[in-house]
Parts: sequence; C-alpha cells; structure tokens
Amino acid sequence: MDDETADAQPEPRKRGSYAKGIRRRQEILDRALEIFSERGYDGTSLRSIGEAIGVTHAALLHYFPSKEALLIEVLRERDHRGTGFEEHMPFPALTHGAEYNATVPGLIALYTSMAGTSADAGNDEARAYFTERFAQLRAKIAQAVAQDAGEPVGAEHMRLASLIIGASDGLQIQWLLDDSVDIAGGLELLQKLIER
Repeated sequence: MDDETADAQPEPRKRGSYAKGIRRRQEILDRALEIFSERGYDGTSLRSIGEAIGVTHAALLHYFPSKEALLIEVLRERDHRGTGFEEHMPFPALTHGAEYNATVPGLIALYTSMAGTSADAGNDEARAYFTERFAQLRAKIAQAVAQDAGEPVGAEHMRLASLIIGASDGLQIQWLLDDSVDIAGGLELLQKLIER
C-alpha cells in the first residue's frame, strides 16, 4: 500500500444530502400519487413515472427498488392523507375515507389491484402491507365498536370489524364498476343495521 492510499480518508458525507434525498423521495411519492390517480395501476410503469417526474429510471430505482415497493409507498401515503380514524371512529372515518377516495378513482383501482395481487405468491411486500393494514384497521374498529358499547374488546368485535372492512372495500369495488353505487350511503345503512 503506498502512502497516498494509506493516508486517504473518505470524504465526510455532506449533511444536506440526506435531507435532500428525503425531499426528493417525497417529491417522487407526491408525483407518483398524482400519476396513479390519473392513470391507474395498469397505465403506469416505473419508466413512465420517472419520465413524468423528470428522473431517470435508475434514479427512481435508487429510492424504490421495484414497482411494487413504489406502489406500496403510494398506498401508505394515501392512507396518511385520506384517513381520519383518530377523529371519527369507525363509520364517519370510513365514510370520510370513501369520500376522499372518490376524488381519486385511480387510487381506488390501485388499492383494489394491489389488494388482489397481494395474495399471489411472490408479492411479499404487498402481502405484508395489506396484512398489517387490515390487522391495524380491525383493531381500531373493534376498539371503537367495543368502546361505544361500553365493553372490552372481544372476538365478536374483531369479527364485526372484519365485516365492516369487507363491506367498505366491497362497496369501493362496486363503485369502480358502477359509479352510481353510493359508498357513503351503504356505510351509513350498515351502521344503522349494526346499531339495531
């Protein structure tokens, strides 16, 4: 080893590059959210997202190693922006979410497509995302229903939470096929039936 190599120290990483990377990743997510809202799942490739955002395919892969990884992050961002579970449990939150989703039909299609393919072998990221998402939703809804009834959370509350999620997601699928389906009205009717 010569003296120059032995004395060479790696340059310290600039602190701003980390913050810049986080901002760039968020910009990609924000733009991808818009693109999927407009074009849906099938109409969007990583390459077309890169072109629309103004980054190379390789740069996009630096932040998101696959289309599935980007899609999952887009859904997480949608969840973050579109829910109000903490303020309104459970039916007003579901209705609020449905009303938000109706403004971005491409995202409902993305969610539905990803949920369906998450059960297929090899879609580990999607499977993990939906498994975790449904578990958290069931727990939140069951807690809210039990609290409204003045009861501790039990198996029946968890089963009811599963039915509520199934109804909500099923109504969204029907709405994708026929936009005259009233998601909010269906959820309000389900609430009345449960309260009886």
